[in-house]
Amino acid sequence: QAPYHSSISMSLLLGLYSAPSLGLGGARTACATSRAHACMQQQQQPGPPYAGPRSTPLLDTVSTPNDLKGFSLAELKQLSHELRWETINAVSKTGGHLGSSLGVVELTVALHYVFNTPADPVIWDVSHQVYPHKILTGRRERMPTLRQAGGLSGFAKRSESEYDAFGAGHSTTSISAALGMAVAHELRGLDQERTSVAVIGDGAITGGMAYEAMNNAAYLNSRIVVIYNDNGQVSLPTGTPSAGGTVPAGSLSAYTSRLIASKPFQDFRDIAKSINRLFPSEIQQANAKIDEYARGMVSGGTLFEELGFYYIGPVDGHDLDNLVPILENIRDRGGKQPVLLHIKTDKGKGYPPAEAASDKYHGVPKFEVATGKKLTAPAKTPSYTSVFADSLIDLAAADRSVVAITAAMPGGTGVDKFGKRFPKRTFDVGIAEQHAVTFAAGLAVEGIKPFCAIYSTFLQRAYDQLIHDVAIQKLPVRFILDRAGLVGNDGPTHHGSFDLAYIGCIPGIALCAPSDEVELRNMMRTIYEVDDKPTALRYPRGSALGLDVLNDLFEYGLDEYPARGKALPLGKGRVVRGAREDVSSRVAILSLGTRLAESVLAARAIEGAHADVGVTVADARWMKPLDTALVARLAEEHDVLITVEEGSIGGFGDHVLHYLSLGGFLDEGTLKARPMVLPDKYIEAGSMGEQYEEAGLSQRFIEATALRLLGKPVSMGSSSLADEEPTIA
Repeated sequence: QAPYHSSISMSLLLGLYSAPSLGLGGARTACATSRAHACMQQQQQPGPPYAGPRSTPLLDTVSTPNDLKGFSLAELKQLSHELRWETINAVSKTGGHLGSSLGVVELTVALHYVFNTPADPVIWDVSHQVYPHKILTGRRERMPTLRQAGGLSGFAKRSESEYDAFGAGHSTTSISAALGMAVAHELRGLDQERTSVAVIGDGAITGGMAYEAMNNAAYLNSRIVVIYNDNGQVSLPTGTPSAGGTVPAGSLSAYTSRLIASKPFQDFRDIAKSINRLFPSEIQQANAKIDEYARGMVSGGTLFEELGFYYIGPVDGHDLDNLVPILENIRDRGGKQPVLLHIKTDKGKGYPPAEAASDKYHGVPKFEVATGKKLTAPAKTPSYTSVFADSLIDLAAADRSVVAITAAMPGGTGVDKFGKRFPKRTFDVGIAEQHAVTFAAGLAVEGIKPFCAIYSTFLQRAYDQLIHDVAIQKLPVRFILDRAGLVGNDGPTHHGSFDLAYIGCIPGIALCAPSDEVELRNMMRTIYEVDDKPTALRYPRGSALGLDVLNDLFEYGLDEYPARGKALPLGKGRVVRGAREDVSSRVAILSLGTRLAESVLAARAIEGAHADVGVTVADARWMKPLDTALVARLAEEHDVLITVEEGSIGGFGDHVLHYLSLGGFLDEGTLKARPMVLPDKYIEAGSMGEQYEEAGLSQRFIEATALRLLGKPVSMGSSSLADEEPTIA
């Protein structure tokens, strides 16, 4: 590789790059080694059945990115082919984010080949596309543990590898982080020239924080490179019918699409000419005539140039013949002006089932490689997400003022289903949660009934808007918080752990959590009818309980689900199981959300093992307004009161304890009260069952808590977790 020199004549560079017989780096002409036969494996089978190479001779030699440095260009291509199929085979066994990883295989190889990682930090935005990066950075043997308990994270994780320069999971953070790292390098006075690289997709770049960072980057004039990975997949899935049509959300995507449509892909000769502008003035003058013809832009500049970036592109992100020398030119540039390289890639590239799917196999369960068939058992019960979507459709069918808003997650939130029925009332704002909330507030001002469906973890990004633009003004925005509680294999960046705490402290907002799918329908109807304040409804990911369980645990007596939900009294809970009479000790379990089923099972187990104990189980339904009458009754009639929730400290249990303390219920020392919440730590990837066991919120932990408070012996036994399907955001 060429050394880091900023004063190399552009004419010399052009001479090097325009002489194909010389190759790249003197050795990149073909497979000149004994590996040459491997190049024949590159042809994609038309399939099905689909299959990758029978062996991976190049990948087998790579333990760290340094092992790539001596590869020829032809070998880098073959390595990409092997790496793509290694990724496909690995994800087929664990499930995970496949499409995004397949789309950046060549980019990943090129970045690790050209830059001196980890000294040159590469920051992956969102980082669900890092599986090829993990394989090349010493974690290949651990890929079977991907997103499993005790295994590799599905995202970049600083504690996992020095090559994971910055952790992620949420979007639009990479440019800010890369800029901070570049400035820190300068502040530390380090002499070694270094490049910070941020890789950001066209979905993540719809978030406003990206522009805040780019605006600041030019001002600080720090040496960063932004790789803008444009794959046309802004939302999940892109193509959901909405008020903006079926095109990717936002004007920026349309803008970059026009750039690509109006300009051919630039090759390394174009880039070598145009990058002259980044070199010292004397070399610029020597090459001024070359630069006259450099870029051929359609207009006088681009959005990115107006933000102070030197824009290069568009470039085919799968074409290593051009991508590698372009990145080398960028690496060897002079000066500190930030550079944005715009590449066009195909999500799901190289695996036909992914290429053909509407979501490009963004997130998949385990699947059969030969056919692409997803290995999931048919759902026996509806998902909570689908119950929400069906309920919203029912409400919208009767009221034209009902609209749905999502922040680039129509599929995950169920808004895609609503969009197919009511496209003109469906608003996908892109990855822009702050805008989504204030947009909803504006709709509410005019009498529209907005249902703003955002994952619990993503609503954290719009906290000021939630308070300032909605709650203070008492605007009836209905917040739908999917993925509340622990979410499974995506791990701590996606858990909805904090919403009860961060929403519960806001005055004037109503906050509820259904215990089951029937209650979810009822709560949808309830918040629809609330027009004088904001409301928030939170529920977990995954499948609901089903009629058999509902009838068994809660005695619903249903032969089928109710056709419509019915409004519930605001701030009123219910007792679902009364304690038996004539006992010496009485326990009350007050649950908020879907831990109610585990609470009933714990109550049965306690009464079955201890004839002198009676257990009442109540469903709080509402955290705000709190049913203080129910809490007071439980406190007065029981020796032990346990609250259970799928949230962090500071949530429902704390509100109950606050009321009990202020009301004097704890003064006499006759009531033992205990909150059961998520522990004060980040719970790593695993199945949801494993995570709730680790959190101590399963049936056996609820049972043990009650028995300890009664002074009875506790036998925890062991958990019996059935195999669970992997969970995907």
